[in-house]
Amino acid sequence: MAFIDSHCHLDFTEFDATRSKLIQQCQQLGIEKLIVPGITLAQSLSLCAFAKQHSAVRIGAGLHPYFLAEYHHSHLAKLTEFTVQHRQQLVAIGECGIDRSIDDIVLQTQIFEHHIDLANQLELPLIVHHRQSHDLIAQSFKRCKPKYGGVIHAFSGSLQQAQYYIKQGFKLGVGGVITYQRAQKTRSVVAHIAPEHLLLETDAPAMPLAGFQGQINTPLQLPLVFEQLCQLKQITTPYKAGFQKQLYDSCSELFRI
Repeated sequence: MAFIDSHCHLDFTEFDATRSKLIQQCQQLGIEKLIVPGITLAQSLSLCAFAKQHSAVRIGAGLHPYFLAEYHHSHLAKLTEFTVQHRQQLVAIGECGIDRSIDDIVLQTQIFEHHIDLANQLELPLIVHHRQSHDLIAQSFKRCKPKYGGVIHAFSGSLQQAQYYIKQGFKLGVGGVITYQRAQKTRSVVAHIAPEHLLLETDAPAMPLAGFQGQINTPLQLPLVFEQLCQLKQITTPYKAGFQKQLYDSCSELFRI
């Protein structure tokens, strides 16, 4: 079976001592591509060189709301300049989005909508972060409609919200959260969504699977996410290969890889 981890942060320092071996192990498991999002300006600017060092890596560029304290008003112009210059090396704009746990929603919204405009200009999908903010994201989509879709990273909303995003051309990122029995709402929603609207992800080194709490998460856990998804959708062994191909094709088509 072949997989794509649609969201992992392999450039983080947690992987400095193990990165090359880890990527080799991923290849041996059939995890063919690893998509690494941008989260700050400096880190986004470094990702082209990072991707050249690792042939399995594909990259995005963006400003994550978690790092708003590092934001300077010049960053959007510099991000735009960089993405236009390196368009051929990018598969997405993001990670970007709106997070209600972080102050200054007005500024977050302005930055997010700049990312949408940029993705539209470059004909790229978006990697969208959310936290208690589906309503705010929907408002931004009304003001600034994404033309090339994207993925709602670590989706954890309602079935109605899932259907809304799908109508906007987005796919839903499915990761370790579905391995937790307490996440019944997300598990139920994912069980009802057709595979062409889902992407597998790990968010490594964060978002460990149930039973692995306290450990550094890695893309090697992606097959376990897949197995849990098969259980939720009651897909038995004879049909797993076809299901896996649908997920692989969904990711490959969105990011054109």
